[in-house]
Amino acid sequence: MPTIRDLVSALRRRDGVDAAIVLGRDGLLIDGNSASPLDPDGLAAFVPPMALAAADLGLAAQRGDFGIMVLEYAEGHAVVTALSHDAFLLILLQPTANLGALLYELRRHRSQISALV
Repeated sequence: MPTIRDLVSALRRRDGVDAAIVLGRDGLLIDGNSASPLDPDGLAAFVPPMALAAADLGLAAQRGDFGIMVLEYAEGHAVVTALSHDAFLLILLQPTANLGALLYELRRHRSQISALV
């Protein structure tokens, strides 16, 4: 059976992926791999406040549970997805990465990915 480390490694090997980080709801790193000079521990700490705010928005707007959040920046995208009640996945992409294919695969394999946590 694949592990979290296998997931992180597979995501990181995708073209245009600068970081793949699995973290707890507390912002502590579970596993991660990133291009230098990115710091997986430091990046992980930023995710929970944003994801929890997005979850609150979804509940207030009657849209259900938080699933995936995509942030667009001048130098690429950040994708955050809930793996379980206690864990998130952060993926940082370069502008040339195939964001659509990644989002499709995350949604398609959500239950298998969640089973790893």
